[in-house]
Amino acid sequence: MGSTVRRERVVRMSVEQPLWRALMGYRVLTMLYAIGLFASSYEVYDRPWVGIAFYAVLAGWTVATLPQVSGARRCTKRFLTADLTVAVTGILLSPVADHERAVTGGSTLPSIWTAGAVLAWALKGGWRWAATASLFIGVANVVQRGDLSRSTLHNVLLVCIASIAIGYVVEVARASERTLARALEIEAATRERERLARDIHDSVLQVLAMVQRRGTALGGEAAELGRMAGEQEVALRTLVAGGLAP
Repeated sequence: MGSTVRRERVVRMSVEQPLWRALMGYRVLTMLYAIGLFASSYEVYDRPWVGIAFYAVLAGWTVATLPQVSGARRCTKRFLTADLTVAVTGILLSPVADHERAVTGGSTLPSIWTAGAVLAWALKGGWRWAATASLFIGVANVVQRGDLSRSTLHNVLLVCIASIAIGYVVEVARASERTLARALEIEAATRERERLARDIHDSVLQVLAMVQRRGTALGGEAAELGRMAGEQEVALRTLVAGGLAP
């Protein structure tokens, strides 16, 4: 059990941790991008206060939940559900803030920040979780647009394919590193068995050498026993030197 826990910790550190750090940066940068995009066209919104309220929530949520996206252990299902809810809510609020902009193909309030929510699902649960999150984002986009236009379909498929691909790569990487960790454990166990075998054989060799010396000293039948012990000692030394060599 302990070795399994250590192996999982090694896998997460070597494969997942850089991806989680990249996701943290992505969420912050895309949050700033979405706010900047809104600020640059603030005056054209029908209800800009809706956008301001949403971005206040988005900024607070993004900053407050950075620890949750710092690693797989802290990224719980409850957090992922809440995070996806924020993304979907922002998409559905887009036509409330500016109906014409939403239905004519303008960017949604969360913009590309929503991809970060989907990527968190991909990193945590693999491609199946990514597909589930992408489905919710896709449905929300279709609802807020009012129809399934070519641009909407393109954006939904782009997020879906990218997140599924990343989720699949993460799953393959995890499986590969678990296999490698298991192989290293087997190699270490084999080396330990060889070391123990050498120790045991060394003890046996010492006994055989002592029997040979005592038999030679006593003579008679004991000498014959000593001779046989000497032959076995030579054979065993040959086995240890050749057969058990790594």
